[in-house]
Formats: sequence, structure tokens, C-alpha cells
Amino acid sequence: MFEQLSNSTRARSAALLVAINGGLGRILIYWIVIAGLAAAARISFAPHPITVANGTLVSYALLILSPVASTLLALRWFADGDRLEQPLTRLAQIGSWQKVTSREAKRHPLYGAGGIMVSLLVGMMLNVPVRAAEYLAAMPPLPSVTPSWLSALHFAMTLDVVLFGSLYMIAFVAALRRVPLFPRLLLAIWLGDLAMQLFTAHLVTSAGGLPTGVASALHSLLEGNVKKVLISMALWLPYLLLSTRVNITYRHRLPA
Repeated sequence: MFEQLSNSTRARSAALLVAINGGLGRILIYWIVIAGLAAAARISFAPHPITVANGTLVSYALLILSPVASTLLALRWFADGDRLEQPLTRLAQIGSWQKVTSREAKRHPLYGAGGIMVSLLVGMMLNVPVRAAEYLAAMPPLPSVTPSWLSALHFAMTLDVVLFGSLYMIAFVAALRRVPLFPRLLLAIWLGDLAMQLFTAHLVTSAGGLPTGVASALHSLLEGNVKKVLISMALWLPYLLLSTRVNITYRHRLPA
């Protein structure tokens, strides 16, 4: 029974990986259409008639296009990701491992971004629409005249959604293309994500004049973002360090 379940799970993850690989172009097109409609709806259903500032239009354009541009660039950068050199300094030192050649690694049955790795791939990809939805819900279109605290909030939140939407998609492609630096790249993005929440809080509060209700909502949002990153790290760091699949695929080593 357990073996049948395991085989079924592997088959489903393999099929999903093939679908992601083959359908990435369609996924990006769907994203542009859906995100564009959501941004247009956000402007159309603003709570009061406003003259939308150019900054809002620019931020929405960046929100929609930056994940697409970063994905396309990453696909070009990492076209031969599995042929890139292993890093000289190995940060993942937990466990006892034995180095293998690139050819030996590629012949191993666990080589590749399959299995549980598919869940991590999907999670990184879903981070983009989830983050965008939170941004559109929390950040109203800016009027032509805005208070300083709202300008600071808009800048910080736009930077967050654009930068990390792009970075998570770059990490997604790095994982898909079996780039050796993927595990440490994802760790750096997680740490940057945590730092970004602190930066946002500092920037907005430094602007002054922040209404109490907005401050409370912002605190809850940033606290929720921090918790999500910490949960992701707690779930996936042990896997990235100890998984045989991760080690054979990205580090070219096996348990000794």
C-alpha cells in the first residue's frame, strides 16, 4: 500500500513538473491577463472618484511585468544551469557526504527537480500572485495629491512586491534548471524578504503623520509577511540541507 502511494505521488509530481516546464509560457500569459484585469478593476472600483497619479500606473505596470521579465531573463541566464560550476565554498556542512561527478549525478534516479521539490517550485511561483493580491487589496490607487506617509507606504510596498516577485521567480527558474547556487539563492531571498519588512516599517513610520488605523493594519500585514517567511524557512531549510534529491541535484554529492 505504502509503495503504491509513493509511486502514485512520484508520478503526479513528475507529471506536474512536465506541465510546468512545458506550460511556462502560457502561465506567464495568463498572469499578464489576470493581473492586468485585477489592476484595472482596482482603479475602476476605487472608493471615491480620483485622478489617478502616474505613480499608480507605473507601479501597476511594474507589478504585472516584472515577474514576466525576470522569468524570461532567468530562463536565458540559466539555459545551461546544470552545467554551471559548483561553488568553491560549501555552506551546507550538515551530514556526511561524498562528492560525485556531474555525469554520475545526472545518472542518479533522484537527480532533478521532481518529488517534493515540485511543491517548493509551485510555492515559489504562487508567491507572486498571492503577494500581488495582498498589494492590490492593501494599497489603494494614489490620488494626484498624496500625504507623505502614503507616498512612503506606496513606495515601500511597491518595491516589496516588484522586487521579491521578481526574485522568487528567478529562484524558481534556478531550481527548475538545476542551478548549483539555487539553495543559497533562496536562502538569501528569504533573508532579504525579512529585512524588507523591517525596512518598510521604518520608512513609513519615519515619514510621520501615519493614521492610527493605518499603522495598526500595516503592523498586522508586515507581521503576517514575517511569519510566512519564517514558516517557509522552517519547512524547507531542513529539506534543502538534508534531502538526497537536493544534494545530488544541486551539490553533486550523496550520503557517505
